[in-house]
Amino acid sequence: GPNVSYCNPQESSWGERQDIFFSRSVLDFDFEKLCSISLSHINVYACLVCGKYFQGRGLKSHAYIHSVQFSHHVFLNLHTLKFYCLPDNYEIIDSSLEDITYVLKPTFTKQHIANLDKQAKLSRAYDGTTYLPGIVGLNNIKANDYANAVLQALSNVPPLRNYFLEEENYKNIKRPPGDIMFLLVQRFGELMRKLWNPRNFKAHVSPHEMLQAVVLCSKKNFQITKQGDGVDFLSWFLNALHSALGGTKKKKKTIVTDVFQGSMRIFTKKLPHPDLPAEEKEQLLQNEEYQEKMVESTFMYLTLDLPTAPLYKDEKEQLIIPQVPLFNILAKFNGITEKEYKTYKENFLKRFQLTKLPPYLIFCIKRFTKNNFFVEKNPTIVNFPITNVDLREYLSEEVQAVHKNTTYDLIANIVHDGKPAEGAYRIHVLHHGTGKWYELQDLQVTDILPQMITLSEAYIQIWKRRDNKEETNQQGA
Repeated sequence: GPNVSYCNPQESSWGERQDIFFSRSVLDFDFEKLCSISLSHINVYACLVCGKYFQGRGLKSHAYIHSVQFSHHVFLNLHTLKFYCLPDNYEIIDSSLEDITYVLKPTFTKQHIANLDKQAKLSRAYDGTTYLPGIVGLNNIKANDYANAVLQALSNVPPLRNYFLEEENYKNIKRPPGDIMFLLVQRFGELMRKLWNPRNFKAHVSPHEMLQAVVLCSKKNFQITKQGDGVDFLSWFLNALHSALGGTKKKKKTIVTDVFQGSMRIFTKKLPHPDLPAEEKEQLLQNEEYQEKMVESTFMYLTLDLPTAPLYKDEKEQLIIPQVPLFNILAKFNGITEKEYKTYKENFLKRFQLTKLPPYLIFCIKRFTKNNFFVEKNPTIVNFPITNVDLREYLSEEVQAVHKNTTYDLIANIVHDGKPAEGAYRIHVLHHGTGKWYELQDLQVTDILPQMITLSEAYIQIWKRRDNKEETNQQGA
């Protein structure tokens, strides 16, 4: 069949062997590059006949022994991307093998990247399934769908994606010796290139290596084997990427802050203890420490609070799921709405006003509250338009003049279904080239009508600012 390559000794440097053949369908480069016998990372080869990884090439090496024992003769060095025939030990130079090295290490030209969001061409995987590059399922290895959904969302933010598709952009960043955090940057780049690979052998990708880096770099705060929280993960991941790229809290910007960082003013007023007599409260309010203070602060995402869900039941004793318009929960940032915050000793009133809107704005809708013993989930449905959300009124007046563009369109919507601690994540993403929406849940990819998106328990959303009169290319918009 077409997935077996035979050699033709006259045409290539495969030497005299007539028994060389291998199969592309067994190849999978999404797993950690270590020898299946010694578990070493050093000098690892993939056997192209069975797909297993072995160390070495010399006499007595694991790859050499495998070639003799099983008569599997073609090996690919996973690091140098060179092919060898074993046990004869010579290099194979054959241009018909380029599709294999491309799957192992996809590369993107500037031209290719510039056209990614303009084209709607389906790719055909080696097994015959078709897929849209970028709209590709990620395996749920055990309980990592919370991370998958966030990684999928970020892979659909064009400037972030474009930066990571080109390794040149970050490979010369200087890191302190012994720093492990840069692994996140490398693995995220590799994952982006796999998700957007137009010539993949299969229509899905395993995030195995990326997630191993997450477990390591988060010191096991985030695991593959137990469900984590999407917002916690997103917050940690963006900050970790920013600092691994050399970014700092104040001065040094990175692609992460260029894309997502906005700023706001936070006004805080201390409140007297509620049990004090009225006169004493009056008196305290004159003191300096009870006057309103303002700080400027940056943000990577905005937390939107849901109103407490009332437990109404209708005639049939069914719980009624409350709904709230997006603009009601955005009012937190209008500079007027005051919200009370309690610490175990003190109470504060805070109000918020935005002073800078980023090119891509992330909303995290606060569905979960931790009580003493358990986590409760608020099932309120947020009603939001998918396009054309204008945030001008949340900017302080003096900065409104500077912001030409304040209108946003939704490009990604992460949903949490089910109970707080268990539950499952899925995501809706807009494919920019076709203007169509897709729903991804682990390996499943289906198209979805935009009006269905607003019926779900949205948890994290990414909105794209419209710049200079761009029209949105969304269907149903």
